[in-house]
Formats: sequence, structure tokens, C-alpha cells
Amino acid sequence: MAAEGDTAQELPKKKNKEPTETEKRRKKIVPGSLMKAEIRPGGGDARPSDGDQVMYHCTVRTLAGVVVESTRSEYGGKGTAIRQVLGKSKMLLGLLEGLPTMLKGEVAMFKMKPQMHYSEVDCPVSPPSSFPKDDELHFEIEMIDFSKVKVVSDDLGVIKKVIDDGQGWESPREPYEVKAWISAKIGDDKVILSPKQGEPYFFTIGKSEVPKGLEMGIGTMTREEKAVIYVTNQYLTESPLMSVVEGFEEVQFEVELIHFTQVRDMLGDGRLIKRRLRDGKGEFPMDCPLQDSLLHVHYKGMLLNEEKRVFIDTRIDNDGQPLEFSSGEGLVPEGFEMCVRLMLPGEVALVTCPPDYAYDKFTRPPNVPEGAHIEWEIELLGFEMPKDWTGLDFQSVMDEAEKIRTTGNRLFKEGKFELAKAKYEKVLREFNHVNPQDDEEGKVFLNTRNLLNLNVAACYLKLGECRKSIETCNKVLEANPAHAKALYRRGMAYMEVGDFEEARSDFEMMLKVDKSSELDAATALKKLKQKQQDVEKKARRQFKGLFDKKPGEIADAGTDERGEVQSTTENQKNGDVEDSNGTDTDDVEDVADAPREGLFSLLWPTGRRLFSALGLQRCTIL
Repeated sequence: MAAEGDTAQELPKKKNKEPTETEKRRKKIVPGSLMKAEIRPGGGDARPSDGDQVMYHCTVRTLAGVVVESTRSEYGGKGTAIRQVLGKSKMLLGLLEGLPTMLKGEVAMFKMKPQMHYSEVDCPVSPPSSFPKDDELHFEIEMIDFSKVKVVSDDLGVIKKVIDDGQGWESPREPYEVKAWISAKIGDDKVILSPKQGEPYFFTIGKSEVPKGLEMGIGTMTREEKAVIYVTNQYLTESPLMSVVEGFEEVQFEVELIHFTQVRDMLGDGRLIKRRLRDGKGEFPMDCPLQDSLLHVHYKGMLLNEEKRVFIDTRIDNDGQPLEFSSGEGLVPEGFEMCVRLMLPGEVALVTCPPDYAYDKFTRPPNVPEGAHIEWEIELLGFEMPKDWTGLDFQSVMDEAEKIRTTGNRLFKEGKFELAKAKYEKVLREFNHVNPQDDEEGKVFLNTRNLLNLNVAACYLKLGECRKSIETCNKVLEANPAHAKALYRRGMAYMEVGDFEEARSDFEMMLKVDKSSELDAATALKKLKQKQQDVEKKARRQFKGLFDKKPGEIADAGTDERGEVQSTTENQKNGDVEDSNGTDTDDVEDVADAPREGLFSLLWPTGRRLFSALGLQRCTIL
């Protein structure tokens, strides 16, 4: 029993939740400091709570009945009700405690001790000049309305009250194109903006075509939603919609969001733009072909010149047959595929594409000049998702894996190393859910997984990511330290980054563990020796005379004819992918040379980012 007691004492104590500022303030209230008398009953049984927006009139009197201040015009006020958010707006402690007790339409008198209004210690609200803050006062409150709201800006400068819910969940954002009915009025219900007769207002998010606060509020709305957006003066920026309103602290906008057009800046630099012309079916992006799929599209391609000449229209040039292609295999221009992946079935989109994402890096149609900017009008007719491996037997899983691996090998041979790597990695991810049932299946599974990892390593070598190639080879060697092919590939990666001793160790280990690889190991060691000699020779040439000068003299490092330090790395010749039997594919050739690295890059290698965030997604959303 003592042991159990000790264990109980060792359990970490549950931390008490830190009280909020509102809770801390409410603890200051003492009995008798706040009294309420109902003057006129309200309606219903709902009362406001923290997070609700409350609108109320307030008249402050002394106990003798003298009016100190009021929001009502008959007592010298502006006639504008106070609008605050319970628990978020700065307000007097007596109101913070008293307003949640009121019904809509109720009028009540609150008798407050000084510590319940402006004499509270650390009161967040400053008293008006000559206000009797040390006196006991009567606060007459009329609760006009309260409702749930969305706080758009943390400083409460923009708040949205939903009148009618919209459709779906997507909201407009930069650079979406928006169509909406918009009207505006100020505190005394004076209308300062009426919607144009017969047509809604059209604008583009992010172009300052409406006041900043209004744009922020509309950015939280969905299609067909109706809302009131309260915008304080610091968010009432100049815009084509309306001029800056002088003399008023707040404008109340009534908005009905008719429609918005999804516009996507695919690269973030304004060069590749996808504009939705017709909505598709389903929810974005859940029903888009984000994974590699068989896609069916009709499209029309135009040159972005004065003539806008059409160079292809599948409805005419392809006997009316749509284009069918598998995404993730480099079968269409990169910009084309990136945009189609973000379309819904039935959607029509207009895509403007720069040359490097159109046909400058893809097989160019004969009537499309080099360096041409392209506009595609694309309709996604539908798509077929890849086969779900759930429930497949082991052999069926391996057959599906082989199909994808074969596609990866084809992409590798075509020099599309990033796409090939994505195919291999897709299978490796699926393998996380495969459980071989016996030793024979386990052996096949392990061999295939090793083969795929080595193919990924080969892709990394071709992409110049030698350190990642080494890490991938390590996954194979952790399971089988005597795997000759993994030792060979890791050794070649070590050699490329200048880690010559590690490379030599791997090649020598090959000789010990696999006599059949003796020729490959000997060739690799010979190449390693030559490479090391070349590096040392070039290093001596680069730093020749550097230490022969007298103090105060400067020697120049060896440079080539252009004045640049000479590169020391040879082209990679070791990036062949693996066949299912574990040997190199005979017909795979080096399609593209790896980036060259200087001497300092060899000594202190660093990785490089091949794609931006969006670019990386286009190669890994499989």
C-alpha cells in the first residue's frame, strides 16, 4: 500500500487553468457594490454572454437625478447606441457584470459604487473630463440588441454579424474576384452608400478597390451570405467604392455576397494564374484530383499575343475527343497539370501561363514559338482515382507497386527525376500499411522496399542532393549492412561531396561482402583515387603562391579564364535506377548532368531547395 501511495504522490499535479482578465476583475466585486432595478421588462428568455455583441443606450445620473452623460440625443448625446463585445471590449466592471443579466428590449437601472465604474483599480476605461468618478451613480441601460458576431480584427475594428448563412465553406481571398450588393450607413442610420441600380459591385480582393475593413469582413463570408460588417475609422481607407468618411468613428456596411470567382496565383509571383470561369461539382479542394489520377479534359490553347491565335482545340482538332492523361507523369506542361489538379469535375478555368511552365520545357507544338506565353481554357470532365490498395492480397499489392515503379523508371530515363522520385516514394508510403504474412512474402517485400529506396537515392544523386542520397542508402544498410548495391551508391554519393575516406570505406566493404561486385568496386576505387588527385591538384593550383608572399602582400587564388574559381566535380555517372532483380538497368543513361560544385562546396556541402512551397506540392501531392 505504501508503494501505491508513493506512486500517487509522483503523479504530476494537474495545473489549474490561468484565470482570464475578465475573471480576475469579477473577483473584485463585493456584495452591495452593484444593485439592479428593472424599469421595463424585456422579451424572450435569452441573455447575452461572453463573445456576444451588445448594443445599448446608457444614461448616467447622480443619486440626485442630475444627468452626467448620455448616449441619447435628448440628454445631449449623439443618439448613437454603444456597441461592444462582451469579454473583449474594454468596459466598466459594473456593465461587464450587469449587461449579461438583461433581456432584449429591457430597461434597467444599475446603482454602482465607485469601484464598479471609473474608480476601479486599474480600470481599463479612462473617465471623461470632470466625471464624478468617486461618487455612487445610477446607470440607466436600455438593451437594444445582442447577437453572436465574428471578430475579424483583434482590435475590434472590424466585426461581422451574420444575417443569413451562406453556401459552402470557401471564402474569397486575394486575388479572388467578388460580386456583392453593398450599402453603408453611419450611426444615426443615415445612408451614405446605396447599391447601384440593378447591378452589384464588382471588385478584386487585394487591389484596394473597397475600404480595407470591408474587404477583411467580406473575406470571412461564403457565397450568398448576408451580413452586417462594422468598420471603425482606422480601417476606412480610400477606395473607388467610397470616399473616406469624416467625423464618424464607425460605418456599418450591409453586404450580400452574390458570387466570387476563384483566382489563384499558382506560383505566388503573378505569372501562372488560374481563373475559374464556371463552378464545378463538389467541395474544394476535397473533390479535386490532388492525387495522381487519370484525367479527362477538353482544352483550347491560345497564344497570348494581339491575335490570341488558337493553336489547338480538342473539340475540333481531336475529332471531338477529350484529352486523357495520367497526372504525375510529365505528360502535359507543368503549369497545365498544376492548375488541373486544383479543379473540380465540370469546372471550366482560364489559365495564363509563362513560357517556362508551358512549352519551353515541354514538347512544343509546331505552331507555338519558343518563349510564348500561353492561355488555356480547360474543362475538367472528370477523373479516375488510383486503385485503393485496401483489401488487396499481397501479390496484388506487389503487382500495383511494380506498375508504379515501372512508371518511375520511365520518368527517370526521360530525365524527370523529381517526378520519378515521387513515384518511388508513393509506393514506399503505401508499404507502411503492408504486412507480409510469411517468410517468403517478407523476403519479397524487403527486397522491393530496398530496391525502391535505392531508386530514390539515385534520383537524389541526379538532383544534386547527395546528402539525402546518403540518408536514403542508410535506410537499406540499417536492415542489411552487407548490401553491396547500397554500399556502392552511398560510396558514390560520398565521393561527390568530397568525403573520400567514407567513400573508400564503402567500396572496400563491397569487396569483402560480395565477390561478384569486385569489378564495380575496383572501378569505383580507381575513380575515387583519380578524383582525389584531381581535387588536390586543383587545390594546389588555386592556392599556389598564397603562402609564398611576404607579410603584407596578397596572392590571388587560381582562377579560370573568366576569373572564377574552377570547379572540381565531374559529371555524375552513377545514377542508374534499380531493376527488380537488384541490378542496374542496362538501357538507363545519364540524361542530365548534376550541378557542378566548387572546392569549398566539396568541403562544406549544403543542400539546395529545388522548388518553392507550391512547386514542391506539385511534385509530392500523390
